[in-house]
Amino acid sequence: MSPILQNLLKLLDTPRDGALLRFGIANEYVHAQDWAEAEKHLRAALVMQHDYSAAWKLLGKVLASAGQEREALAVYQEGIAVAQAKGDIQAVKEMTVFARRLQKSLGETD
Repeated sequence: MSPILQNLLKLLDTPRDGALLRFGIANEYVHAQDWAEAEKHLRAALVMQHDYSAAWKLLGKVLASAGQEREALAVYQEGIAVAQAKGDIQAVKEMTVFARRLQKSLGETD
């Protein structure tokens, strides 16, 4: 476990616990390729802040990396809708590209 991750984990269940902290923890788990822990903290971040576009995008990446392509596609689709409602155009574009790649690999079309 990296020193950064150790320090971030100490902040859980303190007043500093929030969506940004959970995203940071998840990102550290992504670097370690611990998909299950990354997913857990990203889902917690989205409970805390449902319109967190970056968390939707990273959750899709985590699920795809863990071999859960269909679930990743569903997450990207929900993330696209959330980002559109928020006006986060860049996140919409990025997640749309990732979703299309997954659809292609799954043999699906729009």
